[in-house]
Amino acid sequence: MTTEQVRRAYAAVADRYIELFGTSGQVHADDLAFIRRHLTGRPGPVLDLGCGPGHLTDFLRALGADATGFDIVPEFIAHARAAHDGGRYVFGSMERLPLADRSAAGILAWGSVIHLPPPDLDGVLAEFRRVTAPGATAVFGIFVGDEIAAFDHKVTTAYRWPVDEFSARLAGAGFTEVQRRHRPGDGAHRPHAAVAAVRTAG
Repeated sequence: MTTEQVRRAYAAVADRYIELFGTSGQVHADDLAFIRRHLTGRPGPVLDLGCGPGHLTDFLRALGADATGFDIVPEFIAHARAAHDGGRYVFGSMERLPLADRSAAGILAWGSVIHLPPPDLDGVLAEFRRVTAPGATAVFGIFVGDEIAAFDHKVTTAYRWPVDEFSARLAGAGFTEVQRRHRPGDGAHRPHAAVAAVRTAG
């Protein structure tokens, strides 16, 4: 699954996606609390990578975070700029961020690494490490399972991870897990985990 394939898949359903998921009120309250706990109340830029319609970027900004949204789907960026007055939304890929080394205080990657083929995850995490300062926190939302496996996401192919394996990948990239929260599937929703990790020094 290439970046261009993911971009085209989301562009094709952008209007429907925005309708279904385009406000923070449509995000689980536990997820919002987890994001708030780890990415607010700190100085410095916070990057919402794969921001989609921009609702979580706006949520962070409303709580005082210096948040900027990045996405590869022009339709999402256009919507975010129109819907969230004063917000900063940038067209760009999390694989190659136009940012200086150690310039960010936090990263939100909520559902935005799920489409990466597993061999590509380490390179993206290395880019996250490059742009974050020591002590910065990265927060991830992922789908979970007993093994790394592809599944038919409603938009395009995605991957589920055992949380321990995902945490090990974070450790290999220079991030230390500080909290995880698991939400089991309920028939309508797949099992999900939130993971927060701090960038180590060096």
